[in-house]
Amino acid sequence: MSISLSLHYLDLLGTVVFAITGLLAASRKQLDLFGAIVIAMVTAIGGGTLRDIILDQPVFWISQPMYIYVIVLSALFMFFYARFKPAPMRLLLLLDALGLAVFTVIGAQKAMALGLSDPIVIMTGIMTGVAGGVIRDVLVGEVPLILRKEIYATASFLGASVFVLVNDYAHQTEWAIGLAMLVVFGLRMMAILRDYSLPVFSPVVTPTQKKHTDSSKK
Repeated sequence: MSISLSLHYLDLLGTVVFAITGLLAASRKQLDLFGAIVIAMVTAIGGGTLRDIILDQPVFWISQPMYIYVIVLSALFMFFYARFKPAPMRLLLLLDALGLAVFTVIGAQKAMALGLSDPIVIMTGIMTGVAGGVIRDVLVGEVPLILRKEIYATASFLGASVFVLVNDYAHQTEWAIGLAMLVVFGLRMMAILRDYSLPVFSPVVTPTQKKHTDSSKK
């Protein structure tokens, strides 16, 4: 099986998983079925849509409506499945990490094929991987995952950087794809299994707040 065909199937798998994570976010807010499908849709294809619009390219799911069918069917299945059994969260987290790796590489590949500069290639990879989740979190009224201490966008950034470096210096696209996906997946799984996270920004104490705190201690 060629690398492009393998990526296509992994892309579809990532779309299914991202759609399910969107549906689970909608369920926490007790949205109806239509609202849940909308959230599933933006989670699964939001990043790729934003990428194509910014790159002035045809939006991928318009020419490949299979993605829409896959999302709707996945959302409907999970909507009714979750009424009888709990969602397999550990499996979903593993597949979500794989989906992030695939989306990051596909986004970076698309920008590189257009001859864009390395920083834009990296940013496009990150956007494809995480923008759908950002839109999902904003719509359901939560702080986006990438703005919390979770190692998520960081994994995407490092994976896209590896993709660019291997392509630039080794000129081996298949190696670049494999190593980039391994970096994203490995970092994300390490963060999940070992609870690694980035340092949290401490609240800034203004002079007025400090004075009030000192006086309250007296």
